[in-house]
Amino acid sequence: MLVVLGLLTSFLSFLYVTAPSIRKFFAGGVCRTNVQLSGKVVVITGANTGIGKETARELSRRGARVYIACRDVLKGESAASEIRADTKNSQVLVRKLDLSDTKSIRAFAEGFLAEEKQLHILINNAGVMLCPYSKTADGFETHLGVNHLGHFLLTRLLLERLKESAPARVVTLSSVVHHAGKIRFHDLQGEKYYNRGFAYCHSKLANVLFTRELAKRLKGTGVTTYAVHPGIVRSELVRHSFLLCLLWRLFSPFLKTTWEGAQTSLHCALAEGLEPLSGKYFSDCKKTWVSPRARNNKTAERLWNVSCELLGIQWE
Repeated sequence: MLVVLGLLTSFLSFLYVTAPSIRKFFAGGVCRTNVQLSGKVVVITGANTGIGKETARELSRRGARVYIACRDVLKGESAASEIRADTKNSQVLVRKLDLSDTKSIRAFAEGFLAEEKQLHILINNAGVMLCPYSKTADGFETHLGVNHLGHFLLTRLLLERLKESAPARVVTLSSVVHHAGKIRFHDLQGEKYYNRGFAYCHSKLANVLFTRELAKRLKGTGVTTYAVHPGIVRSELVRHSFLLCLLWRLFSPFLKTTWEGAQTSLHCALAEGLEPLSGKYFSDCKKTWVSPRARNNKTAERLWNVSCELLGIQWE
C-alpha cells in the first residue's frame, strides 16, 4: 500500500512539475481575427458564467450589444456588471431565459424581438451535464430538453431576425463526447433506460445533427451555423457529478481555462471566410471530424421532424 501511495505521489508530483508544458499543449487554438462589432447585436445563452461569460466579455470588448440570456438573473447581472466595467461597454444586457421551460423561451424571444430590430450572432452556449433523471417543465428528459430542444426552439423563434440581419451566424456548443452518443428514437426521453453520462452524449450528438440540418435549410439566406467543441474546461458544468468535481480539482492545472474554452466559439462567431463551412463541427478553432452518426443525413432530418413534433411547431 505504501509503495502504491509513493508511486501515486511521485506521478502527481511529476504532473504538476510538467504542468506548464502540458497546459500549453492542451490550451488549444486562439481566435485570431480582429473583427470589430460596433452596431452588431449578440445573444448568448448561459453567459452568466463559464465559457459563455468569457465569450460575452470578448464580444463586448469588440463593441457588440450583448444579451446575456440566463436562468439566474441575479448572477447574470453580476456578470454583466463585471463585463461592463472590464470592457467599458455599457451595452451588456441581461434577460431571463430558462431553457427547461418553453414558456420562458417564448417569453424571452417575444421580448427580444420587440426590443431589437437586428440580431447578428446567436450563440447557443448554455447546457446541463450528468443530471440525475428528471424532466423539464414540458416533460422532456432534462439533457434533451435543455441542451437540444430548448436551443432548437430558441433558434426557430429568432431565425427571421437573423435572416433580416444577414450576414448572421448561429453557433451551438456541442462536445467531443458526441462520438459516444446515439439518437435512440425508440427511447428518446430515456424512460426505458437512463444513464446520465450517455444522456449527455446523446444530447451533444443532437447538437451536431441540428447544426448539420440547419445549415442545409439555411442555404442562400446569408445565415450560417457551426457546432463547437470547446475542449475540457474548468467550469461549473460538472457540478452534478461528485466524481468529476473531484477529478476536475485534481487535474485543474491541465484543463482549459474558460478564456481558452471560449476561443472556438469566438472563432466560429467572428472569423472571416467561414461561410463555405456552414454546418461543420469545430474544435481548437479549426474544422475537425465528427462521428459517423453525426454525418447521417437521414438521422438529422428525422431528429429535426421529431423535435418539431415534440415542441408543437412547424419549421420547414
